[in-house]
Amino acid sequence: MPGFVDLERDDPGLAAAVRAAFAVGKHCTMATLRADGAPRISGTEVEFEDGQVFLGSGDDARKTLDLLRDPRVAIHSPTRDPESESSWAGEAKLNGVAVQVAAPEHYPTGAKRFRIDLTSAVYTGLTDETPPRLRIRLWRHGRAVETMFRA
Repeated sequence: MPGFVDLERDDPGLAAAVRAAFAVGKHCTMATLRADGAPRISGTEVEFEDGQVFLGSGDDARKTLDLLRDPRVAIHSPTRDPESESSWAGEAKLNGVAVQVAAPEHYPTGAKRFRIDLTSAVYTGLTDETPPRLRIRLWRHGRAVETMFRA
């Protein structure tokens, strides 16, 4: 399954922007699906390790139960308000399928760890133009990176 290493190989600049967006803070937002199909938003933290993306969760947390039932997940990077309209650092989103893997020793007893097999990654930021424009870059495994602009 595709991992972050595939994004790094396909477009190193986009991969660096995505990692930088996730590095602005510790607390991310993730979306899972409830048993009735409704979306659920939860807080989470991500770990980039060995070319993969991981997240952890408590044994009986609702997000854990959601992922074990339906592993589709979307994760949004931490965000910060810009000091000015032209200084926004951007944001990133990862979409994929959560696969339960062994939890490392530093995790609390009973905690779960999931590797995210990526289906797509998106980075939204500003161009270097004056005035800057919004630029969205979309990576999907096996496809060319798409770039979209707002005029």
